[in-house]
Amino acid sequence: MMKNIPHPAIVLASNNQGKLQEFQEIFSGIHVNLIPQSNFGAPEIEETGLTFVENAILKARNAAAHTGLPALGDDSGLEVDILNGAPGIFSARYAGHHGDFGANCKKLLSDLIATGPEERSARFQCVLALLKHECDPSPLICHGTWEGSILLDPAGENGFGYDPLFYVHTHKCSAAELSATIKNQISHRAQAIQLLLRNLAAKLNSC
Repeated sequence: MMKNIPHPAIVLASNNQGKLQEFQEIFSGIHVNLIPQSNFGAPEIEETGLTFVENAILKARNAAAHTGLPALGDDSGLEVDILNGAPGIFSARYAGHHGDFGANCKKLLSDLIATGPEERSARFQCVLALLKHECDPSPLICHGTWEGSILLDPAGENGFGYDPLFYVHTHKCSAAELSATIKNQISHRAQAIQLLLRNLAAKLNSC
């Protein structure tokens, strides 16, 4: 375990570089030391939960157990209505291999090939779970939702994951065409983090 860490410190239970960057940018103005679990050599945990909430808690508990610090777990994904909510909790491994979003995007487009633009409503979901310690029985749960639809073809070079396929109606472009500044104000993760920040002090200071 790392020593001499300034406090308050929270371990981010993710090795996803895109997520890490977004979290660090949003947390940049907050007096919290957000440290990725990879800095501690904490292993990834298998996502065996059936919901975003369950998986977020599993990740946070694992990180807290390996570091002895408060831990923040994130589970997020894309829900497409006509696919009954798929890829959902399997978003990162929709095509079979975890984190291969090129393949995931291709599979999604293939699954939607017979649908028109009006049938492609979708949303990103993000659930955050903050645990003060491994045995915390009452994790702080924060949820953000970002409504949109799935494009016929990818557009944009920014972001990660399904961003090139996710059309943001309020800004008339894909998530991958938004600047990082705008995305970090309106995305599902931004919404969940803002809710977290409003409750963070009370959680960490509670007895």
